Amino acid sequence: MSTIRIGVDLGGTKIEAIALDEAGQTLARQRVATPQGDYAATLRAVVDLVTAIERQLGRRGSVGVGSPGALSPATGVIKNANSTCLNGKPLDRDLAVALGRAVRVANDADCFALSEATDGAAAGAAIVFGVILGTGVGGGIVVNGRVLAGPNAIAGEWGHNPLPWPEADEMPGRPCYCGKSGCIETWLSGPAMMAHHLAVTGDALTAHDIAQQAAQGDASCTVTLQRYAARLARALASVINILDPHVIVLGGGLSNMGGLYEVVPRIWSRHVFSDYVHTRLVPAQHGDSSGVRGAAWL
Repeated sequence: MSTIRIGVDLGGTKIEAIALDEAGQTLARQRVATPQGDYAATLRAVVDLVTAIERQLGRRGSVGVGSPGALSPATGVIKNANSTCLNGKPLDRDLAVALGRAVRVANDADCFALSEATDGAAAGAAIVFGVILGTGVGGGIVVNGRVLAGPNAIAGEWGHNPLPWPEADEMPGRPCYCGKSGCIETWLSGPAMMAHHLAVTGDALTAHDIAQQAAQGDASCTVTLQRYAARLARALASVINILDPHVIVLGGGLSNMGGLYEVVPRIWSRHVFSDYVHTRLVPAQHGDSSGVRGAAWL
């Protein structure tokens, strides 16, 4: 009987579980709402999902979990999670006890990058940078098929570097929840795009609405998208200068703006320290399923 891999995506609003066979084909999928602010209930929800999938398939599998934040190498507990009830908790150990087996836990952006590097848009690439552009801005690095895990468990956290090559009207930048100002996340997240458009135009539009109205020819929305693409290009150029990835994969809600894939590489060439940029910029192949698939591949 073939091995099954169970992945769990521990999101802020939903918890999704998936089972993959050895070829990466989906065998089962279930999801539930995330208990808000309740760590014990969150653990129970994860355990119940894994148990339900194993009961459905009649098999026991390995378990990987994609979580906001990361397990601190110093303390062994979750840090930096925007689902704050997870912070300070030994998530991997608690789940291992509850499920009676080892459980691998990784940052959700790492899981996204692993999924796309394994059998997605960056399959076969030696160095992959996976980018989440959504409510926040995250990133993960995969090298030769394995998640890069540094000594501080923050590899890929580009969202909390300052926006590079800032223009005069971009300084000092907006405050970030991390305590700094001008972080990339404060420029490139969905809420950031909304805030900047509102500040310039007085119009309260979602990122989706901005993209849609720009496609219909709205001048102010077009300018907002152009400025967003230029900032994304600068931010990614700094990543290329350090990491030199073969492929950068975009995920999250803002990755659906198709024009980025042509415009951003055209702009980033001005900032990359090379005569030619071979790095490819591509959308995620597995879309919203990348995080949970990557958790399974852990």
